Amino acid sequence: AEGTAPICRAYLEHGLFNLPQPVKLYYIIPAFRYERPQAGRYRQHHQLGCEAIGDADPVLDAEVIELMYRFLSSLGLSELLIEINSIGCRQCQPGYVEALKKYYSTYRDRLCPDCKVRLARNPLRLLDCKEVSCQEIITGAPKITDYLCSECQTHFQSVQKYLTELGISYQLNHKLVRGLDYYTRTVFEVKPEGKGVQIALGGGGRYDNLIEELGGKPTPAVGFAAGIERIIIALKNQNVIVPTLPKPVAYVACLGTQAKLEATKLVSRLRHQGIAAIQATGDKSLKSQLRQANSLDVKYTVIIGEKEVANETAVLRDMSSGEQKTVPFNEIASLLEKR
Repeated sequence: AEGTAPICRAYLEHGLFNLPQPVKLYYIIPAFRYERPQAGRYRQHHQLGCEAIGDADPVLDAEVIELMYRFLSSLGLSELLIEINSIGCRQCQPGYVEALKKYYSTYRDRLCPDCKVRLARNPLRLLDCKEVSCQEIITGAPKITDYLCSECQTHFQSVQKYLTELGISYQLNHKLVRGLDYYTRTVFEVKPEGKGVQIALGGGGRYDNLIEELGGKPTPAVGFAAGIERIIIALKNQNVIVPTLPKPVAYVACLGTQAKLEATKLVSRLRHQGIAAIQATGDKSLKSQLRQANSLDVKYTVIIGEKEVANETAVLRDMSSGEQKTVPFNEIASLLEKR
């Protein structure tokens, strides 16, 4: 399972083609594959992706590649390698496929069992084989970039120019074809650099024919997907420290039924203003509530009792110094924001 085809169906079913184009969408989904589990490849995994549908401009290819690269970099990952290629279009790809079949036919006896099937059914996937026995054959295979039509050449050159201007380093990889059959023109992957086999953290490309194949009008599109579990593996391999979640700012303690009602309203107002707050629950004593506030490591505790309800005030306690003062209800949020 993967997310691009469902996104394209949603684009058609919900009339997104009536919106200003391109339409830019994202998704986060569980995905499933029926194959032998391996390192970084699971029967069930989770995937995030972004799609730009409705425009063939190569600047979108560069934008999507940059988005994926910046996202992975923002997580703290370094030494990322971007590989790109163009696999042509309906006009030029058939000529390359014939050249590839002709080349591989001379090595038929040396191919792995899967590649013998690929040679007959999907020759482009021959370049994606990971078997050691096929690697030498792949090295000598014709390059698809030598067979691109003038439009695909211009498109691919433009993508490279935009990436260069954006300061995005990349490598050309004529063996890169991706694992799905709907791709056209630009394809790309991002993987961590290093010795040994490196699994791709994410990848994507253009799929200018997919929406038409699903029953829509010819609609160009480009996007990427990334595996969340693979990203987590890379973060661990690079010893990236995951930031801790921000701690709540305030704990609101209360004594009495009416005080709990006021505490509930105060916590709601604080959260609405973007201040993380925790409300005391149950019928714990003030001492127990302060102990809980201390264990939550909050900066401040707001204490509301019967006297405070009557005066429309609360006691604001600094948990580090122990200092406290009485403040009006309507000033608590602004005081916490300043601190």
